[in-house]
Amino acid sequence: MKTTAVVLTLGRSPLLVPCLEALRREGGSEIEIRVVDQGETPVVLPAGLADQVLRPRKNLGFAAGNNLGMATAAGDWVAAVNDDAVVEPGWLAALIAALEADPGAAAAQGVNVQLAAPEIMDGCGLGWNDWWQAIQLGHGKPVSRLATGTREIFGASATAALYRLSALRRVAPGGEVFDPRLFAWYEDVDLAVRLRAAGWRALLVPGPQVRHAGSTTGSTLSRERWRLLYGNRWLVAARLLGRELWPRIPLMAARDLIDLVKAALKGDLEMAFGIPGGWGRALRHLPDFARRGAPAIPLGEIRRFR
Repeated sequence: MKTTAVVLTLGRSPLLVPCLEALRREGGSEIEIRVVDQGETPVVLPAGLADQVLRPRKNLGFAAGNNLGMATAAGDWVAAVNDDAVVEPGWLAALIAALEADPGAAAAQGVNVQLAAPEIMDGCGLGWNDWWQAIQLGHGKPVSRLATGTREIFGASATAALYRLSALRRVAPGGEVFDPRLFAWYEDVDLAVRLRAAGWRALLVPGPQVRHAGSTTGSTLSRERWRLLYGNRWLVAARLLGRELWPRIPLMAARDLIDLVKAALKGDLEMAFGIPGGWGRALRHLPDFARRGAPAIPLGEIRRFR
């Protein structure tokens, strides 16, 4: 098989079958579809949609779940696709063509659009804002504003991305493509940091689109979602920035406090309690991620993709 596609599920997404149908249509017999079923109740799939269903019998998280699905991948390419994302015709062929044309690129994605409003972008690549939060570039903007032509981005969003398997092997110690300590959220940002630090590029291919419902599973995790999101943000920033993290701590903390106050004023107690929970998570794990040296990637290069 030339391409392996890994789809994680907890069995909560109504789009799982359409997701798999679209991938099968894209690759036919040239794609191996692996479903990692991490739900309490095994999912029942129509025949022919998945070549392999892995059941770890617990929720390993996005990072470790994808690692399980990718562990024995073969061929040239491996795709990570959310179970609430449906790729449109031509998606796989366009991304493969872009990566084949650029041997220095390790990852590529199309334009992710909102399922309920496909004229609006969900995201067209990963980047960092001025507050050192990772963002989905283009989120909420009309697709019509996006220029045509393949271009370089900071990193590809694992909502639906295609990776060069040989590049992943080079930056994945022990076969861990995504850092399992992150569990979920920022794991694709962390991978983008490691790939770019190793000299690889990522591409946006504007033609193919992916219809994305938007955190169908994540929205059910409530406070835990915010704890992971705000905690992992600090951990990945520490790995990226090295000694340049410390002068940016006041700015990053101010952004978190602003978000905390807004959540409290809106009565969103799950987010209001989740944010300080993220701080505790970051403090516990920071020694594993913090570096004393220069940034893994020059700051000017990071700003280039905002």
